[in-house]
Amino acid sequence: MLWLAVLLGALALYLIVSYNNLVTLKQRVHNAWSQIDVQLKRRFDLIPNLVETVKGYASHEKEVFEKVTEARSKVASAKGIDEEISAQNALAVALRGLLAVAENYPELRASTNFVELQKELSDTESKIAFSRQFYNDTVMKYMTAIQRFPSNIVASLFGFRPMAYFEAGDESRGPTKVTF
Repeated sequence: MLWLAVLLGALALYLIVSYNNLVTLKQRVHNAWSQIDVQLKRRFDLIPNLVETVKGYASHEKEVFEKVTEARSKVASAKGIDEEISAQNALAVALRGLLAVAENYPELRASTNFVELQKELSDTESKIAFSRQFYNDTVMKYMTAIQRFPSNIVASLFGFRPMAYFEAGDESRGPTKVTF
């Protein structure tokens, strides 16, 4: 009878420790996503200034500006992590197109305002890349925990669900196409 009490106590202790570990990992994933979100918001806020600066020098590049504006509005209306990841990838592609257009305007590249905006955007992109890597590492730890035996039993009992990795979309893997 004592061995049964010890066994049940050990099982209860294991359930508690496993559950708390899964909760901690899940919260780390949410925190990591929040860190990405902060940087994405910073980039989102820089875009109108960058577009207006480029427009002043390259007003006939209407298609590029429309793509950036459209991608930015998709980011603003995204619901859920998966949709936001997709919208952010499309925005990154549109921004690369905008910066590629700027390369054809030496007076724009010499503009102090443009150079400063480009530097801020570059810094932000570096922070986003780091945050994405941290997020994906955190998701990997969480996903491993909810799939590894025997913690997968605890995860399924308490409804821990898989989380999405932040992956580059197909459109952001290829070269940027710029046509004139």
